[in-house]
Parts: sequence; C-alpha cells; structure tokens
Amino acid sequence: MSDEAGSYFHTTTPGGLFALVRDGRADSRSALSHLTGLAMSTVGMRVDELIRAGYLVEAGAGASRGGRRPRSLAVAADGRLVAGVDLGARHANIALFDLARAKVAARSLAIDVARGPEEVLANVHRAILDLVGTLDGEAVLVGIGLAVPGPVSVPGGRVVSPSRMPGWNGVDPAALLTAMSGVVTRVENDANAMAVGEYIATGRAIADLVLVKAGSSIGAGVIAAGAPHRGFRGMAGDVSHTPVAGAPAVLCSCGRLGCLDAVAGGTAIARDLRAAGVEAGDTTGVLDLAHDAHPLATRLLREAGTRVGAVLANVVHFFNPQRLVLAGSLSAADAFCAGVRSSVYDLCLPMSTDGLEITVSAAGADGGSLGAAALVLDGLLDAAAVDRALRKRT
Repeated sequence: MSDEAGSYFHTTTPGGLFALVRDGRADSRSALSHLTGLAMSTVGMRVDELIRAGYLVEAGAGASRGGRRPRSLAVAADGRLVAGVDLGARHANIALFDLARAKVAARSLAIDVARGPEEVLANVHRAILDLVGTLDGEAVLVGIGLAVPGPVSVPGGRVVSPSRMPGWNGVDPAALLTAMSGVVTRVENDANAMAVGEYIATGRAIADLVLVKAGSSIGAGVIAAGAPHRGFRGMAGDVSHTPVAGAPAVLCSCGRLGCLDAVAGGTAIARDLRAAGVEAGDTTGVLDLAHDAHPLATRLLREAGTRVGAVLANVVHFFNPQRLVLAGSLSAADAFCAGVRSSVYDLCLPMSTDGLEITVSAAGADGGSLGAAALVLDGLLDAAAVDRALRKRT
C-alpha cells in the first residue's frame, strides 16, 4: 500500500497497469502510457486483457488534452464484494465494498464479544450473508476483513492478551471465518484498520500519520510512508498501557497502575463520574452529559484529552507524523479534542509540530470497516495476484 509512485514501476505487466488505475493514478490508456513509458499499442493490448478478464471497464470519455477525448478507465464493479467488519465489545459494524472500495451496503449488529469467538463470528458470518442476500443475484462474497479491539500478532494473525475480549486469547479469527465462509479472510487490530481507512478516505494525501482511537479504551494505528506499520510482532501503536505521569494510581487490566487506558478511556471517565455521584453508564452516557454541558463530564473529558496528548507528544517527537487523527467516540467531544491539542503543542518542540495537522477523522464510523476490507482487497488485487489470475486464464 505504498504511496510512492515509483513502487509500481517495477512492473509494466497488466497487473501493474491495473494497480495504477485502481489507486487513482491513471484513468486512461494515454495516462498509463505516460506514467509507464510503454507504447500506446502495448498499453492497449494489456488494458483490453484486463477488460476481458473483468478487472477494468471503460467508463466514458475523459478529459481532452488537445486531441480526441480518451476513453476513461475504471475498476469494474461486477458483483464481487468484500466485507469489512469492525468488531467492538457490544457491536459489529459490517459493510460490503466492491472492487473499487465503494460501499454498497452496511448494517450494525448487536453482539457481546465475551460470548466467545465461535458464537460471535458465526453471528457475524450470518449477518454478512444476509447483507449480501439483500443485493441483486450477481453479488458474490470473495473476502472478509475483520478488525478486532485487541492486539493481533505478526506473523500469525492471532489475538494476543486482549483485555476486553475474554476467551479470545490465542485465537486465529481469520482461520475460523475462512472455515465458515470459504473465502479469504484477514484480521487486523481495529486502530490499525481505522488508520488504513483514514488514509484511503483522505485520498492517500498524507503518507505519515498516526490515528488515535479514543473510545471506551485507547489505541493507535500508524501509517508510515504510505503503509501500515505494525512493528516486529504487531504491537506498534499500542499506547494503551503507557504510564501517564501525574495520573492517579488506578489499576489497569494489565496489572500496572496509571496506564493511559485506565485513566483516559471512556470507561475510566464513566467510572470517575460514578465515583462523584453522577450516573454516566458508559462512554455514550459520558458524551451525552458533555453534550448537555455537564461541568464535571466536560472537565473530565478535557483532562482525558490532556493525558492522551501527553503520551502522543512522545509519539510526535519520535515519529514526526504530518497528521495526527483523532477517531473513536471521544473524538466527538470538543473538550477531549481541545485537551489533546493543547497538550501536544505544549509538550512538543516547535520543530516537531511545525506543519503538524491535528484533525478529527474524515472516515468516521466507516474507517474500521473500510480499512479492514481494503487490506483484503490489496491482497486479492495487487499487481502480482492479478498477473497470476490472468496467466491462469490463458
């Protein structure tokens, strides 16, 4: 998923040309010829092969550059679909995407992740099939991307010590879903999936970004040089258990005291409100109180943002991203976002924040499902995979 244009130029095969169209770098035969240096006749033969195989379609006339208007090329929307599933503790957001990553259907499913992987994934699989069934008869599921609220090992794809997913430790959700569905499945940490979704939703304009998912708990995903960065074992971005200086010595699920998750997540804020005699229920209740200008809820949200910002200041110093994205339910609270911004700018050197953008997610609630599906599509439709499929046809 590299954003550097040169990454595609190692191949001028049909798959390489398809990659340029799929990622929006070319939309006509002439543009492909210009980018790759291939003769128009060669480009024409390879594009025709991609059209016959159902990867590309001609979508009308493009912009003229002085001569005849070129025929515009686009990724074929032929009924092949990938499901993106953003799994939370109490819900699953499910969306279906075509080969061009356009969302064609979506639904939200109430689940209890503590019911265990077999039951939860079976329910998710049934919901996906039901959603596909609402579409026309040509719709066919070819892959599933699953984002989970816990660490995912690299390599292997197993859930590792998830504090909010009892019964899931060591489980390979992708293997379970593949056995149920018969299609390729990929599992990803939810913050990583959201970072990928944000990168795509914003047109791949920013190649170095950090996305912070702030909801009932806190996590982060990293895009480095246009690709998700997971680290040696998949734990990159796991800021949840970073100690926060000056924070209360609250016991965290990891057994330590004063971790970011234990003092700044939505669950922590609701706990502190209840301790003060204010019934908040959960993160949604906290946000409802803040929306009604409840003074204590507003103050605690700002304090939480300040603590998150203090941890992110170290991330900004170390990684020097161009954009810091605030996502998850707490990003809807102005007080929380203001706390993050003030803390980052207060604690970082000017050279680290020069040009830094701190924004609320553009992908919003679709970020996790979009990112999870995109990772599957990237595997199914990368240049090498397309070339292999075309060779099998011949």
